[in-house]
Amino acid sequence: MARAFASQGDMSEKAISFTEVGDGLYAFTAEGDPNSGVIIGDDSVMIVEAQATPRLARKVIDCVRSVTDKPISHLVLTHYHAVRVLGASAYGAGQILMSDTARAMVAERGQEDWDSEFARFPRLFQGHEEIPGLTWPTTSFTGRMSVHLGSRRVDLMQLGRAHTAGDIVIHVPDQNVMFTGDIVEYHSACYCGDGHLRDWPVTLEAIRAFDLDAIAPGRGDALVGRDMVNAALDNTADFVASTYRPAARVAARGGDLKAAWDAVRAECDPKFAEYAIYEHCLPFNVARAYDEARGIDTPRIWTAERDAEMWEALQG
Repeated sequence: MARAFASQGDMSEKAISFTEVGDGLYAFTAEGDPNSGVIIGDDSVMIVEAQATPRLARKVIDCVRSVTDKPISHLVLTHYHAVRVLGASAYGAGQILMSDTARAMVAERGQEDWDSEFARFPRLFQGHEEIPGLTWPTTSFTGRMSVHLGSRRVDLMQLGRAHTAGDIVIHVPDQNVMFTGDIVEYHSACYCGDGHLRDWPVTLEAIRAFDLDAIAPGRGDALVGRDMVNAALDNTADFVASTYRPAARVAARGGDLKAAWDAVRAECDPKFAEYAIYEHCLPFNVARAYDEARGIDTPRIWTAERDAEMWEALQG
């Protein structure tokens, strides 16, 4: 390759924040790195998103132990990506939950995704030697299920395709707070490489219909208050549409991937170039938008080899 992916050179440590987004609800955030969520019930704790390695997971656990000594009983994974799931073993949770679709994607492409992300995110995979293997759920579902942490009900729901086909959100009704995974981001680029860009805005509107008091997004700061929630929903929708539209125009006239790359940059750079992981996400976003515009509904599997071939094609 002519040059490395942006994320391969990002080795600087990120500052961690641990923000209360509701009574007994917390967002673990780290300057655009993957977020995790914490839901404290009567007798135990649910974690949302595992982090990429047990080493990173222990940073979440340290934050949990600063507010409660209750055991971690449940780990919920909003989708299958390696940076979200491979730290699962550190929590010792008896229940690991994801959607049926996400579980199928672990089987179909989990190892390839791990290999691809490992090559692209050296900092996030420090301590990878501790990862025991692919993360599999103990329980999976389609549509909706509820978990009761004593008197606290937690609703797990599929609201539509967006970041992946298997995305779920986690809603805590007693506080009207939602953990959205990478369906919603805040001042961080959306990774669309496995996404469904035409469905994504519809799914965002399904989230908006809850009229939420707070969101813990997939990346970026916690969103507290309805004004901040709605601004993030609007901004995420704009990011996705600004990626898809120019790629679709290029595809419609028979242009190639490099032409789509130039068109998406022209529209997105002025608005989003300063966002966290923007340069990392952009080539994958363009490739997926271009594929979707040409009628490829199921995202093609990313492998380390395909990453390199795609990047080489964009260097011309």
